Amino acid sequence: MFGQAEILLHELIRIPSISRDEKTASDYLQNYIESTGISTFRIGNNVYCICPNYDESRPTLLLNAHIDTVKPVSAWTKNPYEPIVENGKLFGLGSNDDGGSLVSLFSVFRMLINTKQSYNLIFLASCEEEVSGKNGIELALKELPHIDVALVGEPTEMQPAIAEKGLMVLDVVAHGKSGHAARNEGINAIYEAMNDIEWFRNYQFTKVSPLLGPVKMTVTQINAGTQHNVIPDLCNFVVDVRSNECYKNEELLNEIAQHIQGKAQARSFRLNSSLIYIHHPLVEQAKSQGKIPFGSPTLSDQSLMSFPSLKMGPGNSSRSHTADEYIMISEIEDAIQTYYKLLNGLIL
Repeated sequence: MFGQAEILLHELIRIPSISRDEKTASDYLQNYIESTGISTFRIGNNVYCICPNYDESRPTLLLNAHIDTVKPVSAWTKNPYEPIVENGKLFGLGSNDDGGSLVSLFSVFRMLINTKQSYNLIFLASCEEEVSGKNGIELALKELPHIDVALVGEPTEMQPAIAEKGLMVLDVVAHGKSGHAARNEGINAIYEAMNDIEWFRNYQFTKVSPLLGPVKMTVTQINAGTQHNVIPDLCNFVVDVRSNECYKNEELLNEIAQHIQGKAQARSFRLNSSLIYIHHPLVEQAKSQGKIPFGSPTLSDQSLMSFPSLKMGPGNSSRSHTADEYIMISEIEDAIQTYYKLLNGLIL
């Protein structure tokens, strides 16, 4: 099973699957799965399989990883779409994020559906994860049966992330009054924005998560002015807000609005922080194998799941979205073995 997983990953690396352009990769994966004798379902570019002995009276576990990638950065020294193995490393775009998890979880799905388990199993290869698109897992979940818990494959070095920060992007507008820069007139919107920017830099929300730490706010973009001699009457800036599980995104925006002079508008409230109970059977099973639960600062499709989820997969998050991305061949082999030990005989 391990050799087949590596071969599948090689083929997926060869097929560009940048977010919102995953059709060719999804077609290939769907055909590959069908060739193994497993029936598939498709909605958009999301491909999923349901265990043949599905029984709605049993709890259901979802195995999920994403098929899409970011665009390759300019610093690649290798062809990002040519799988190359050097010194035990498999190089290629999407090898670490999220191909290693994808092929490992599918391998385990194949193994487990041939054994007797107390739960139903669904495998989902979703799209648009890297852009939190509405045609990705959010669309797929509308078609799936009821899910009780999910195992989300992302590069965590096979340690269980039991909490994950959410994301809210804010567009903030500061208003001023235009005038001639040579005269002492007008109200400079940039200066008006500076106080708010300083507030975002220093403010600390009171609720701090033991797993995820404090809410983190970062001003990441700013735009103002039309030309050098005109006092700007508008200043727009963007704030990246990473929430912990202590707050809903709507709560954060309400508190922010009470402190700033400008007007803040959220692009979306969809991507909330997630948390699975420390004593959930899936977490307890991971701990019994010597795994150490932690809180993850990076966002995944967990933010769009309304049920408990655990993030755990081969590879290292620091390799994601970087030039010459790679995964260790040994990491895939270990992931398949670890996933099987984690899930075989699990009681939900």
